Amino acid sequence: MASRKMCLILGLTVFLWVELHAQENVTCKLLRKFNLSGYVEAENHSMVIGGLFPIHSRTIPTNNSDEVPVSAMCEGFNFRGFRWMKTMIHTIKEINERKDILPNHTLGYQIFDTCFSVSKAMETALAFLTGQEENKPNFRNSTGKYLVGIIGAGGSSLSVAAARILGLYYMPQVGYTSSCAVLSDTFQFPSFYRSTPSDKFQSEGMVSLIQHFGWVWVGTIASDDDYGKYGVKSLRERMEFVNLCVAFSETIPKVYSNEKMQKAIKAIKSSTAKVIVLFSTDIDLGPFVLEVIHHNITDRTWIASEAWITSALIAKPEYFPYFGGTIGFAIPRSVIPGLKEFLYDVHPSKDPNDVLTIEFWQTAFNCTWPNSSVPYNVDHRVNMTGKEDRLYDMSDQLCTGEEKLEDLKNTYLDTSQLRITNNVKQAVYLMAHALDRLSTCDLLEEQRNNTACSHIPNFEPKELMSYFKKLKIITHDGAEIELDLNGDVGKGYYDILNWHMGNTGEITFVKVGEYKYTSTKSELVLPKNSSLFWNTESSMLPESVCTKLCAPGTRRGIRQGQPVCCFNCIPCADGYVSEKSGQRLCNPCSEDDWSNAGKNKCVPKHVEFLAYEEALGFTFIILSIFEALVVLAVTIVYVIHRHTPLVKANDQELSFLIHTSLVITVLSTMLFVGKPCNWSCMAFQVTLALGFCLCLSSILGKTLSLFFANRISISKTRLISMHPIFRKFIVLICVVGEIGVCALYLVLKPPSMFKNIEHQNIKIIFECNEGSVEFLCSMFGFDILLALLYFLTSFVARQLPGNYYEGKCITFGMLVFFIVWVSFFPSFLSTKGNFKVDVEIVAILASSYGLLGCVFLSKCFIILLRSKRNTDETVGGRVPTFDRSIQLASASVSNELDRTTVLTAQDE
Repeated sequence: MASRKMCLILGLTVFLWVELHAQENVTCKLLRKFNLSGYVEAENHSMVIGGLFPIHSRTIPTNNSDEVPVSAMCEGFNFRGFRWMKTMIHTIKEINERKDILPNHTLGYQIFDTCFSVSKAMETALAFLTGQEENKPNFRNSTGKYLVGIIGAGGSSLSVAAARILGLYYMPQVGYTSSCAVLSDTFQFPSFYRSTPSDKFQSEGMVSLIQHFGWVWVGTIASDDDYGKYGVKSLRERMEFVNLCVAFSETIPKVYSNEKMQKAIKAIKSSTAKVIVLFSTDIDLGPFVLEVIHHNITDRTWIASEAWITSALIAKPEYFPYFGGTIGFAIPRSVIPGLKEFLYDVHPSKDPNDVLTIEFWQTAFNCTWPNSSVPYNVDHRVNMTGKEDRLYDMSDQLCTGEEKLEDLKNTYLDTSQLRITNNVKQAVYLMAHALDRLSTCDLLEEQRNNTACSHIPNFEPKELMSYFKKLKIITHDGAEIELDLNGDVGKGYYDILNWHMGNTGEITFVKVGEYKYTSTKSELVLPKNSSLFWNTESSMLPESVCTKLCAPGTRRGIRQGQPVCCFNCIPCADGYVSEKSGQRLCNPCSEDDWSNAGKNKCVPKHVEFLAYEEALGFTFIILSIFEALVVLAVTIVYVIHRHTPLVKANDQELSFLIHTSLVITVLSTMLFVGKPCNWSCMAFQVTLALGFCLCLSSILGKTLSLFFANRISISKTRLISMHPIFRKFIVLICVVGEIGVCALYLVLKPPSMFKNIEHQNIKIIFECNEGSVEFLCSMFGFDILLALLYFLTSFVARQLPGNYYEGKCITFGMLVFFIVWVSFFPSFLSTKGNFKVDVEIVAILASSYGLLGCVFLSKCFIILLRSKRNTDETVGGRVPTFDRSIQLASASVSNELDRTTVLTAQDE
């Protein structure tokens, strides 16, 4: 708040002071003139176009104790900037000769040297607006002609400085190499346009290039100005958006500082990044290059911005061991007809007052022009030791004027890489076409109702701005340039160049691809067969990573507090795999798969079920078939001996039903073997339940006969008996009831096959899902009820006399049945996976074998081996006369037979 109040007070004080002096008619004037140099040609022309070019590369430091500031001198002749300036003059002369552009008007020019410094750029901008005597803008400056716009001012930082002043008066300014993205802000720079693309496109292209070569860990070096800082800022934002990392970010000082320079060098040497982006102009880059050579840094790959990729100041053969293989973006190359001849048409004798031409000649040929006070070499650069070198000497050799420009090999005459030079030409043409549109009132449709037509030369500079909107021109080489509403080139392309060493020992710029861009999309084009040179020991593509890619089977783990490109490699968890190198996450395997030992591939899980080819499965099949054959053999024995007393005793039809049920039960175990499916799951549950139901209900009928026989033997009455049809009716009722429950089970919620992966992750256990537990309990609960009734009746019938011992056999069989199934449940619940099926099969076979052995084998023994005992006398008679099937078998004749009220078969 205090500082804001001070600013308000100061502003008010200045305002009152200005008003006071204005009332006294006191005119503000410059105390000293700016030290400016350049070219002017304004006579006999309708309008003047201003030009700002870095003809010198720096200013001479001034140590002036005078309170009045002194305009700095310039040094370091810049052949490249001198060529750009000459190109503007050549283009204006070309336009004046054309009849299709401004046919009734001609253009003049006034050009100033910015000395590649912000201070000079501001001086020249003020000189354009006011001249050096006036105290307010008159837009006619010292030439007396109307100033319509400015071409320049060279680098981005220079254009930003000039545009902040020129924009206050809406003076149109067209940049030719000012690519800084901030200049697209029409609020800050309302009158700025350019013929070069914004660095926004170049930054996106650099990131695409970095991604193309697989680099993820990249350093950045920027010049300490708007061009470098905003360029790197845009680059970093784009890199972060695509998950690339900046290893370090340093700046190159505009004014040499050994401390700052060594900091940048140290960052390069200590970093593992092998790829470095250099966002700088060639002039600012010069001292840094010398430092790189001094520290012998040779194992880096440099990505160059368009400002230095083709600069002859950097692309020197002696620098190739350190900067060879540089890859970068360049403005499209072009050939300008007539320019080479125009560049050669320069000589100090044409104008003795042309100090810039004289300095050019002296610097180019290392001589001193006679009677000239212009030094040929003024240099205040600081060397790598931090000491200042001051060279004021003039050459002892005088220039003769006979020197030949054809013998020179410098940037000025090198027309093989006309890139920014071509942008200068296009910038002048953009200004000329905007003036031509103004002369014909060629406004856009949406502007015609709001903008009045202007006339040359009576128009305000602001009025020309409307004619830059959507301005489209066709260049001399057929290319199309169109400005968008922000004053930027909306579409175009960059050449991607790679530094090679040519056969002549000179560095050549080999085009290896293109980066095409529009306002909505972009495309990187790098042919696979492009001959890229990499300055590495192996001459192969360099690798630039913070951490090497994690091998398959591992994933990237975050390092706390470090960029995402620095990570730890963590093995994938069980069931997860990473098949490619560098995966951020491990991918889960499908339900049917599992990770292998290396965690780099999903392999099918081991499928587990009781297979036929397994020893246990094969054993169960053999036991099932064997028992079925035994039952079949018993049935055959019963059929063959069906007329014998032992077989006829106690209802032989129920015996055959028991045989059938046992066969069904034991053969149902074969459905448990093999890979389960829906039909087999339904079949073996239902078959087993029905088999047990038939078996137990049939045995229940037999035990009921024994039960009533026991009651007869105790009560010695003929009134307690059971007709055979009732026993068969009981069997029928039980089986029909069980069938009903099974039918509902299969219809409403049937069992099905499912893959059990809960118990073991590496296995898939094929099991049968019971479906409805309620129905399953109902089916087998009914069988348990029958078993209990069967056991109770047989237990009572065990008290029959010795020759009626079948009740004892059935009781023992039932005990075996209960022992097996009671022990089955805890065993079944405690086992998992495939062993559950084994336990269930064992229980079925054991109970079946128990029933078969206890109930039938003793009878078969008598029938086959003790046939003498299979007689009516031995077997015994029958009790009540209407119950013919109650005859009971006995293994031996007992005296207790005489104590019963039993009639023989003959008494019927």
